[in-house]
Amino acid sequence: MSQEIITLAERVLQVPPSPTLAINAKAKALKAAGEDILNFSVGEPDFDTPKHVCEAGKKAIDDGHTRYTAVPGIPELREAVCMRFKEDHGWDYTPDEIQVCCGGKHGLYNIFQAMLNPGDEVLIPAPYWVSYPPMVQLAGGVPVIVPLDESMDFDLNPETLATKATDKTRAIFLNSPSNPSGSVFSTTALKAVAEMALKHGWLIVTDDIYETVTYVDGKLPHILDVEPALREQTVVLNGVSKSFAMTGWRIGYSAGPLHLIKAMNKIQSQSTSNPAAPSQYAALAALTGPQDFPEVMKKAFLPRRDFFVSDLESIEGVTCVNPSGAFYVFPNFSAYYGKSFHGKELKDSADMSAYFLDEAKVASVPGIAFGSDDFVRFSFATSMEVIQEGMGRIKTALAALEG
Repeated sequence: MSQEIITLAERVLQVPPSPTLAINAKAKALKAAGEDILNFSVGEPDFDTPKHVCEAGKKAIDDGHTRYTAVPGIPELREAVCMRFKEDHGWDYTPDEIQVCCGGKHGLYNIFQAMLNPGDEVLIPAPYWVSYPPMVQLAGGVPVIVPLDESMDFDLNPETLATKATDKTRAIFLNSPSNPSGSVFSTTALKAVAEMALKHGWLIVTDDIYETVTYVDGKLPHILDVEPALREQTVVLNGVSKSFAMTGWRIGYSAGPLHLIKAMNKIQSQSTSNPAAPSQYAALAALTGPQDFPEVMKKAFLPRRDFFVSDLESIEGVTCVNPSGAFYVFPNFSAYYGKSFHGKELKDSADMSAYFLDEAKVASVPGIAFGSDDFVRFSFATSMEVIQEGMGRIKTALAALEG
């Protein structure tokens, strides 16, 4: 047995790899090996990037935009981000208050590296996106999980939030619409959060990556609309991955107080430097060009969502909050925990998700990865035919359980 000479840092030993990416990779490997896998684990739109955006990326290469850019992104793109914020929300930002980064995940990583000290606590409502707690840990912070109630459609509960806050609380995460539940935080809940944040000086980190994929009537509630006075203690994260089907282009952006953005630029300058130049010009075309593409996706997603939720709720013992945004359903399968298949007991969401993959050939993500073990996440960013076939397999698999 070979001896591992290089020891690993404690911080990396505390952090698990991304379970969603691992499950997606496993599903793809099984499919490549000839298995008839239906993959509901992937978190990206099943649309091609709009043609005019692709052409802009190609043109950037042809025009020689293949070298380093300014660390926080090309000025034109940062100006376009400011323009979008103004037109879409009425918010006023300057280009110096914008950082363009290598995808939304990178932006969040920069935020926490720039503002957390060892022991600082960050409130994270659960269910949460899988990468939030590890990113806080990698920056030396302490993730404090705030459980949300399915019976309240996973809305923020101010009373629960208050019990989790301490004098070490430095920030709170907001993700609305949410991955994995698709839930949207109410104006009432956001007002309560705003009051606490103003009173205690918390930083608000709001991940708005799904803001264009919503099914609500009227304007989506947002913390900066509820309380504009929070502008100087709020950092907004967004990007083009979900809104323009550009997951592989790796462009995200953040807006926030100038001193924090400068600190994030310092972090980025010593890590990735600038985001890929051609991708920045493609994102520029996305933000300044026609804005109808998200609506095209929503029209495709809506009937899929409605079918998925209705079919899940037709299963005895299964409940599912109707998502108000994003492209996921997050059903509760805990009524089936304790049942068995061929003598093997299903104890939790990891067992349930593994059972679906092994017996139904359906790839999903266990809720424990999102901090909520009663649930399993499925993406409906796939065709209606695949969803219908997948639901048939899931029902058959559940019916085969004993006990």
